Amino acid sequence: QVHLVESGGGLVQPGGSLRLSCAASKSIFSINNIGWYSQAPGKQRALVSAFTSGGSTNYADSVKGRFTISRDNAKNTVYLQMNSLKPEDTAVYYCYARYWGSGYWGQGTQVTVSS
Repeated sequence: QVHLVESGGGLVQPGGSLRLSCAASKSIFSINNIGWYSQAPGKQRALVSAFTSGGSTNYADSVKGRFTISRDNAKNTVYLQMNSLKPEDTAVYYCYARYWGSGYWGQGTQVTVSS
């Protein structure tokens, strides 16, 4: 099993920045895919950004150029730097990992973009 703990959410004004963190209970070297999803009220959970098993990164079109995913292997932590935030980025952000064929979710962290 993989335990994921997110942090870093909060309330920010439009145009502001936040950095989310996802701490994994296992070495992220051993995790096939790890990344971030978001779920806005009344909408389905959707991919924001992730590392693939081949080491590349994916981004949703809506966040390209604004969000950056990164990792610190020594800390078993994945980050999501979110810049130029918009009200439509408001959602609960979840960390997701795929490990030995099973998927694992964190508890989520709320991001609210509002003036």
